[in-house]
Amino acid sequence: MPKAGKKYQEAFAKVDRLNRYTFEEAINLIKEIARAKFTETLEIAVRLGVDPRHADQMVRGTVSLPAGTGRTVRVAVFAKGDKEKEAQEAGADVVGAEDLAEKVQGGFLDFDKAVATPDLMGLVGRLGKVLGPRGLMPNAKLGTVTFDIANAVKELKAGKIEFRVEKNGIVHAPVGRLSFTAEQLLHNVAALMDAIIRQKPATSKGAYIKAISMASTMGPGLKVDPLLVKDLKGYTG
Repeated sequence: MPKAGKKYQEAFAKVDRLNRYTFEEAINLIKEIARAKFTETLEIAVRLGVDPRHADQMVRGTVSLPAGTGRTVRVAVFAKGDKEKEAQEAGADVVGAEDLAEKVQGGFLDFDKAVATPDLMGLVGRLGKVLGPRGLMPNAKLGTVTFDIANAVKELKAGKIEFRVEKNGIVHAPVGRLSFTAEQLLHNVAALMDAIIRQKPATSKGAYIKAISMASTMGPGLKVDPLLVKDLKGYTG
């Protein structure tokens, strides 16, 4: 195993591994110990009391982060006619129908999110082997298969993210750049946690939020007391 770098070791030394921080304490400390030469992203991992192997315990959804993600999101839209024009006016980076599908089939994947009108899903569905493994397939449940193209594009550009519990029962998500203020990051974390709680399966028993940790892209993880999720209510809405 490669030895951790000096900057990481210095940051790690400031973290109390036995402590359960408040959300505010964790965010402030993560911002303080960040040492990368680029602007890092604040990432959160939430372990849930669910078993994703059962379909009725799958936790998946979207949330619009109030302060955005701090990232430039490139959006591709599969649409025709008036909807194609609507997508362009809303700020989509690439728009098309058969021509776009042909480009994607040929290896073009220079976008982060894809949106499609329902009438073109027959066409887009053929790209499943290309888009699916990369998490780019439009999905009606996530609001990316819709005739309200303008709103879908604007939401994605503004900071709408998808979250999904993985096989070990953990949700991983980015919640903003460390260049954001602590309050902005708290608002983003609060919005995400609220969305996750709203997706709690009826079949989930016992503690739903079992553990939480936060870290910067290159920094050590900090454990957060899951009982303090209730304190985020002041940052929602």
